[in-house]
Amino acid sequence: MQNLINGAPVKKNYDFIDAIRCIAMMAIVVEHSIGSYNFTKGTDLYWAYIGFTQFAKFGTIAFFLLAGFLISEKFTDYTPAEYLKRRISTTFGPWIFWSLVYVLAMIINMAVKERIYHRGDFTLINILNAIETVYLYTNYWFIINFLISISILLIFRRYVYSIYMGIILLCFTVFYAVNIHFEWIQTSHTTAILGFVFFLWMGAQLRKHWQQIEKWVSNLSYLAIFVAFVLTFSLSVYETYELSNFSADYLNTLRFSNVLYSLVFFVLLLRIKTFPFTTYLKPRQTTYGIYLIHYILVSFLMPEILGHFSFDVNTMGATAFVLLKIATFLVAYLLTLGIVLLLNRGRARVLVGN
Repeated sequence: MQNLINGAPVKKNYDFIDAIRCIAMMAIVVEHSIGSYNFTKGTDLYWAYIGFTQFAKFGTIAFFLLAGFLISEKFTDYTPAEYLKRRISTTFGPWIFWSLVYVLAMIINMAVKERIYHRGDFTLINILNAIETVYLYTNYWFIINFLISISILLIFRRYVYSIYMGIILLCFTVFYAVNIHFEWIQTSHTTAILGFVFFLWMGAQLRKHWQQIEKWVSNLSYLAIFVAFVLTFSLSVYETYELSNFSADYLNTLRFSNVLYSLVFFVLLLRIKTFPFTTYLKPRQTTYGIYLIHYILVSFLMPEILGHFSFDVNTMGATAFVLLKIATFLVAYLLTLGIVLLLNRGRARVLVGN
């Protein structure tokens, strides 16, 4: 089939894509395993929470970059309509199933709490508000945003390699980054429908110019990358600190500093490129399933497990907090991985996007 995008490179196998996808997925599970806290500013616990969360904050942007990298190659196999139809058929069904499982678990949880505490919170209005939260403010927001972003790129596919299109998309991203500080509109990155298309566009440029970029990245010194990492990480922590004075969404993915940090982290992953351990995790078969299922375990199972221990994060030290969250991540990730591998063995594989 003729390539639909002029100048698209020859199709090739990129094994490192799966490895980076696997690591980005781990980062997302880490972030969700940490949870959300309002520690007193300036305390050790506050800095441990902010720093650890920021360290894992590159995952979402990395996924969009990888998707953009691959999308032009898919155009060589499918027409845009066929590609979008195929993408929806492999992602939408599993997303609906597991998001409804989450909704059901949430309703059951609300009903159980009502029976225990009798607060009168188990009402239709609260249930509907909770469902709205699931699809706009939990991890299940990503698929809606991703499909819309892909559709935008498909509609304007003739200009996917145009620098002018890149500038326009960058303006949307910049708007959302500025809006976090001024709050003209809803600030949550989960509702920033046009905020992530730029990273798809960047991924497409990375794909088109891969030979030159690969050579450039391979010549970068680890010292230079480390310095850039430290600077962007420190800037991200500082911007988070400043935003926490007035913003409820001070860890927003589209913060200026986090965009820079995510790009530097992505370059670091490209520089290392080979991650042998990821082959054992079968990222191509498991990544999407882990994304869909892990949040259910983190939200409902992990609190039940941790409830059997006398942990009080508000009184523990910073080191203990970090170790607890690492343990939470390992349990959540490994359990989810096991579930996905089990589902992949039979007809239930359709529930994890395979």
